[in-house]
Amino acid sequence: METSKEMEMKNIPTQASQKFRNFPMVPRVVFGNGSFDQLGDILLPKRKNSDVPIIYLVDDVFEDSDLHARIPRIFSDQIIFISADEEPKTEQVDALVQMIRESYVEMPSGIVGIGGGTLLDLAKAVAILLNNKGNAADYQGWDLVRRESVYHVGIPTISGTGAEVSRTTVLLGTEKKLGINSDYTTFDQVILDPELTKGVPKEQWFYTGMDCFIHCIESLNGTYLNAFSQSYGEKALDLCKEVFLDTIAEEESRNKLMMASWHGGMSIAYSQVGVAHALSYGLGYQLGIKHGLGNCLVFQYLEEFYPEGVAIFNEMRKKHQIELPKDVCSKLSDHDFDAMISIAMGMEPLWENALGENWKSVITPAKLKSIYKKI
Repeated sequence: METSKEMEMKNIPTQASQKFRNFPMVPRVVFGNGSFDQLGDILLPKRKNSDVPIIYLVDDVFEDSDLHARIPRIFSDQIIFISADEEPKTEQVDALVQMIRESYVEMPSGIVGIGGGTLLDLAKAVAILLNNKGNAADYQGWDLVRRESVYHVGIPTISGTGAEVSRTTVLLGTEKKLGINSDYTTFDQVILDPELTKGVPKEQWFYTGMDCFIHCIESLNGTYLNAFSQSYGEKALDLCKEVFLDTIAEEESRNKLMMASWHGGMSIAYSQVGVAHALSYGLGYQLGIKHGLGNCLVFQYLEEFYPEGVAIFNEMRKKHQIELPKDVCSKLSDHDFDAMISIAMGMEPLWENALGENWKSVITPAKLKSIYKKI
């Protein structure tokens, strides 16, 4: 097993090295129904001049929507619609950065991401790469970014991922699925408008909401837990229970789930996630399964690690009549399993948070393969 010093040299934070990290938070946030319409006023002071644009990266489901018409595009601003059907990729970030650099003489005044976790992660990654040399894959890891990002704004249109508040942007690369974890990743401004989450399909709402719920379970049961992460995690967990187990009005549900997402993201900012996320990264890398669904597929079989959390999850799933896909891994080859296991085993901080420094005495390739084969 590697020593703490060896892990620090590889930019992998250990429990001890993370203990008193000076993590950034989003410095400005607006919350409330209709708050999206403040975007133009918020961006105005950040504009350099009429020739230096704001670039909007927007989920393409909004291309012919009322939201499209409300985007405050002026001067040379550009709206780029992007499909969120697949996980965000390093090569996708590189292509967007190259296109923006070739289209404008000066660096953009800002990047605005509008959508779910995929669009928010893309916006964060593009903002980083516009001001840092190299490719997105070069920065997958912990604290590898050396220069501050271009000004960037996050506007979630679905709640649960915590991407709007986190210091990471999770990307699928050619060799791994891993976040760009840095102090420069965090958004400079976030707009939380619960009205934007109207009309989200039921299953997508559930899977993304469960991402938040699982954040809380993993954080609150982890070895990295401290009073800071606990206070946010407990609040997020309570809100998730209200949304997914109680009967509340639709508007109240939207408001509370958006706050659960925010608090859940804050909880893992000063701790970590755990077993479900590590295994979900393997599914996402090898099979392209979206993150929220991947967490659910894995979590249902993690009673050994999170018995109370899995029981609540099953209760929520039953209440909302959610049927998870079956036989997802039934036709995979040994090579496929080995690739997923390699990705999952590489998430050392997640395993250490879940099981402590001696996690390798519990988690083996055979153990992970047995879990994947159930999915």
